[in-house]
Amino acid sequence: MLVDVIGKDGNEQLVVSSRMVADDFGKQHKHVLEAIEEIMKAEDTALIKMFFKTTYKADGNRRTYPMYLMNRDGFSLLVMGFTGSEAFKWKIKYIEAFNHMEAELKKRHEEHAKWEIERSKGVLLRHMLTDTIKNRIADSPNKKFMYGNFTKLGYKILFGMDLSRIREKLNITYKDNVRDFLCAENLEEVQQIENLMSALINMGWNYAQIKDFLEKNYQKSELISVKNNRFDDMASKAINLLSQ
Repeated sequence: MLVDVIGKDGNEQLVVSSRMVADDFGKQHKHVLEAIEEIMKAEDTALIKMFFKTTYKADGNRRTYPMYLMNRDGFSLLVMGFTGSEAFKWKIKYIEAFNHMEAELKKRHEEHAKWEIERSKGVLLRHMLTDTIKNRIADSPNKKFMYGNFTKLGYKILFGMDLSRIREKLNITYKDNVRDFLCAENLEEVQQIENLMSALINMGWNYAQIKDFLEKNYQKSELISVKNNRFDDMASKAINLLSQ
């Protein structure tokens, strides 16, 4: 890959390695390193953000060797002196690669921001469901299991599989929180179905009635899905059933 991503959780940067530059521009890696070291002699603080010194291991060799990662500005500063038709072609390829990866990174940031919002909303909605169960369901020896039962029901209805199968599909263990591995759209759907269950409990429905209603009126989702209005339709059906 011409351009790669380092960092995570909103601190990602697009970089290219000095080894990749050496290979693509037909130069020895040591000469590329020398060129970067020459640039670094300027001791300008801006250079610290452009070049990141690291190491790599060659195949079949335990020794480590020096290497630089550089962002778009560092790359531009390094190769501006490279000449020839082939050098020009590679410069164009790198510019295109940086542009493509920047678009992907922007999309990733937008998706992460949406995920954070949905995750925060989910905490409030889970409290709503637990409070509804506490206040609206009659006391019994099994009441303490009701939140877990409704949560499992929501997953089963939503994805058409039980929690263990979902964990398997997501390649996570029983210690992992499933919600941490769902996309923003799926989080939104989980929250909507739990919100609907809270509303039905408030209307006096028991677990068996809610389970039967959801099984008959809900079309299961996929682990990657898009938002739609089926929850609004289902809520209307529930109200209509009560009024009959």
